[in-house]
Amino acid sequence: MFLTKMGFTMFTLALLLIITYFSSSSPADDKNSVFEFRGKERTGIYQGTNLLKSWPEEGPREIMTVDNLGNGFVSPVFTSDGFYVTGEEDSTCILFSFNMKGEKKWQTTLGKEWTKGYRGARCTPTIAGDHVYAGTGMGDLYCVNRKDGKIVWSKYLGKDFGGTPPLHGFSEAPVVEGDRVFWTPGGKVYNVVALDRMTGKVIWSNKAFGETSGYNPGKLITLEDRKIFATFSMYHFLGLDAKTGELLWSHEQDNYPPEKRGPGYGDSHCNAIIYENGTIWYTEGDGNCCVKLTLSPDGKKITEVWRNKSFDSYMGGVVKLGNYMYCGANARPQLISIDAVTGQLTDSLKTAPGAIISADDMLYYYNQKGDMMLLSQDYGKMKLESTFRIKKGTLQHFAHPVIHEGVLYQRHGKVLIAYDIRNK
Repeated sequence: MFLTKMGFTMFTLALLLIITYFSSSSPADDKNSVFEFRGKERTGIYQGTNLLKSWPEEGPREIMTVDNLGNGFVSPVFTSDGFYVTGEEDSTCILFSFNMKGEKKWQTTLGKEWTKGYRGARCTPTIAGDHVYAGTGMGDLYCVNRKDGKIVWSKYLGKDFGGTPPLHGFSEAPVVEGDRVFWTPGGKVYNVVALDRMTGKVIWSNKAFGETSGYNPGKLITLEDRKIFATFSMYHFLGLDAKTGELLWSHEQDNYPPEKRGPGYGDSHCNAIIYENGTIWYTEGDGNCCVKLTLSPDGKKITEVWRNKSFDSYMGGVVKLGNYMYCGANARPQLISIDAVTGQLTDSLKTAPGAIISADDMLYYYNQKGDMMLLSQDYGKMKLESTFRIKKGTLQHFAHPVIHEGVLYQRHGKVLIAYDIRNK
């Protein structure tokens, strides 16, 4: 009798563990999560273990190709049941929903998309609960039902906010926190806004410096007693109280004197910042390049610690592993690392500018020539382990790589390619 009861108890426990496991990875759990540009907290560091430490000469095994995404540079954003991505078709922005097999679940036509220089979608969507928040290169913002693709609400850059697109179109990735979504229209009055994410109603707006948006994806900084929405306008790094909209501080991008400033001159600040334990690092190659700031405990003051002009990524992102940061430099095309504490150079590798991410302590670098590179790293030192060329797709190699459940995804124009990088 004792054994029977014990067996029943063990069976019950096992069943509960199984139920807990599957429910923790189910779509229902997504309601409490935010899925966004460059992964969790926009760090470019993806989950994954036991990944390949080297690749065959022809590259890892290709397991999926999705065609007809439209023109664009937007990376896919993954949830538990699929992924979302945007593309430009016939001058309009299309939001696509796919399952994990690459089968399209739905597509929704949003507004006009950017069709001038480097035409295509450039605003990575953000998924929160039952909704997808997707922007266009024209600066318009849409809330879309995640289940069926129906538009819930929309806001228009000119009509609603008095803003104008920057020279190369908007490339912001909406930031979602709690009941609000943050956006940087760049209008004279509605310069930075927080909207009710269910209705689109303006919760607060701040006119800041009245500058056009600076192409920045934005980032939320969480302190003990305050949350800060951090972003860039043309010539200022801005920190706003996420609850009230108060402009707490700013940091001017002073590489161009005021008399020489204008569209295309020192106004492109495309990389998400890094925040850790009271320290902010930003890397904006068209601004002050790499800067380390300390943030006061109350979030009301920043202090500059150092600058490094050679760490000058324009739009390929930055990865921080331990006390070292890695990025693709522009003025001297190379992959570069610096000591995040001192700002001193630690290593460099000659290559083209590109986008960088990390998983399982390895670096993945997709340069603008189309080379996908795998590098090991150790205390700032880098070693190229493998490389192969992305041959499918068209136009510029700008999209950031993504890793999800042991698969490396790379978009190139209208095509998304998936490679199995698991060490089986």
